[in-house]
Amino acid sequence: MAIILQLLFTGLGIGAVYALVALGFVLIYRATNVVNFAQGQFAMLGGYCMVITTVDLGLPYWLGIIISLVVMALFGAIFNLGVYYPLRHRSFLPVVISTIGASILITNLVLAIYGPEPTTLPGMTDYPGISFGAVFLDAQYLVIIATTLALVLLQYVFFEHTMIGKKMQAVSQDKEMASLLGINVTGMIMLTFTYSAVLGGIAGILVAPILFVSVGLGAQIALKAFAASIIGGFGDVPGAIVGGLLIGVAETLGAFYISVPYKDAFAFVLLFAFLLIRPQGIFGEKIAQKA
Repeated sequence: MAIILQLLFTGLGIGAVYALVALGFVLIYRATNVVNFAQGQFAMLGGYCMVITTVDLGLPYWLGIIISLVVMALFGAIFNLGVYYPLRHRSFLPVVISTIGASILITNLVLAIYGPEPTTLPGMTDYPGISFGAVFLDAQYLVIIATTLALVLLQYVFFEHTMIGKKMQAVSQDKEMASLLGINVTGMIMLTFTYSAVLGGIAGILVAPILFVSVGLGAQIALKAFAASIIGGFGDVPGAIVGGLLIGVAETLGAFYISVPYKDAFAFVLLFAFLLIRPQGIFGEKIAQKA
């Protein structure tokens, strides 16, 4: 039982990171009807920003976090203006291809500037963690879970109890109607991309002390986050969170009980099972389409 509880705790910690990135996928999809395949690169950039500010420049950890999040917010705005906005009136496919091209460009720019060698980031705290009998709760995983819970709560308050949040929801549901009601659709989409980039940056900052920071980090997280959003029900915010946690737990349990080298495959085995049994996802609804 102690081993299972330990694995569940670890899986929830990793799954919380996938959930944050999956949430970025969902928010942009709901606002623009486009899948942003560069969302994983946002997490990678967040990790590298922390390495540059805290390791290379030697700045305090808290200051590095603030600078990194500001950089990610600016990057999200630039990404919107450079990748989505020029193609906003085009069909789904050109915009998706542009996000894929942007992800390749970002990866190669980081590779050219920082090099291929993975680097490490110290943990957010020197405190090792808490022990409950045979179960050890690592401090970094506790920070990840607590931060994710706080962000989910803040997002709920923001979308349900603030005017800007309600405007963003209106734009995600019907951009034309929102525009007729006087809502600045362009500004709300800009805000969505900015917030999504910050979410990705936070995910990268949280996971960097656990995994090596490298150019492959973004793709590694993005694939599992995308699978999480599909498992939860694509376009559904609670589904993205639940899907991320499920994949984190499945990956951890599979690595321990079946095979460590194949741990990255368990997320896609779970995805394949959902596509066979419940293709609309956990919270998704069946939509009838005329053939």
